[in-house]
Amino acid sequence: MSYVGKNIRKIRTVKKLSQAAFAELFGLARPSVGAYEEGRSEPKMETLIQIAHYFGLSVDLLLTKELTVNELYHFDIFRQEPAAEVPAKPAAAEADRLAQLTPFVPADRLLEYIVQHHSTGFIDALPPLTFPHQLGPATRAFEIVGAEMQHQQQGLRHQDVVLCCRVDKATATLRPGRIYAFVTQSSLLVRRLSERLPANVLKLRADNPDYGTQEFALEQALEIWEVKAVFTTHLRPPSRIEDRVTRLERQVEELLARLDG
Repeated sequence: MSYVGKNIRKIRTVKKLSQAAFAELFGLARPSVGAYEEGRSEPKMETLIQIAHYFGLSVDLLLTKELTVNELYHFDIFRQEPAAEVPAKPAAAEADRLAQLTPFVPADRLLEYIVQHHSTGFIDALPPLTFPHQLGPATRAFEIVGAEMQHQQQGLRHQDVVLCCRVDKATATLRPGRIYAFVTQSSLLVRRLSERLPANVLKLRADNPDYGTQEFALEQALEIWEVKAVFTTHLRPPSRIEDRVTRLERQVEELLARLDG
């Protein structure tokens, strides 16, 4: 049973927001808010993430627990400072201070990561990997979903794990030709940078030619990570050409051996 409708009604009531005002915050139709509160429908995951992020809650709490007013006072929903005020820079997670410890984000925990990527406690609780690398602290390992970055048995396969290092969003030094992982409000976008366009827009492309290029606004990124390495369980078989070359080399070796004899 989901409690999201009851929680939306309670948040809206204590914040003195009408259904129309609440709907406007998240680009919804007013009847949709009524349907959520009456249990006739539920928000899409993208909308849940927006609501949770806006009010400083977690998607898990919105869905699985009927929140009380006292509990809501512990979250940012009652913050008094203007929303536009820049928050203090959070302390780094312990895992991000250890050079060779890399928090791993499995595909089935990606949405949880999107909501809580700023939580040091959550980052430290992720499964740790200890890849041998010299990338320094603040690394992540993400599980790849899909085959957009795979071409002719090369590249990133479905369920591969990419090892990434952080890119500072403030400076965003990005180099064409390199692969980046962009954490957005709803997904993990892994693409190769084709070029940087004006107004902080990136032109990204997939290595798989079946997928087209796309333009991506930097402001959509919650985090940016540069892909440095990949861990894969897929063992690539030799191609037909490689197999033929190997056979020819073996035949030449046998011929030379007979001549020497």
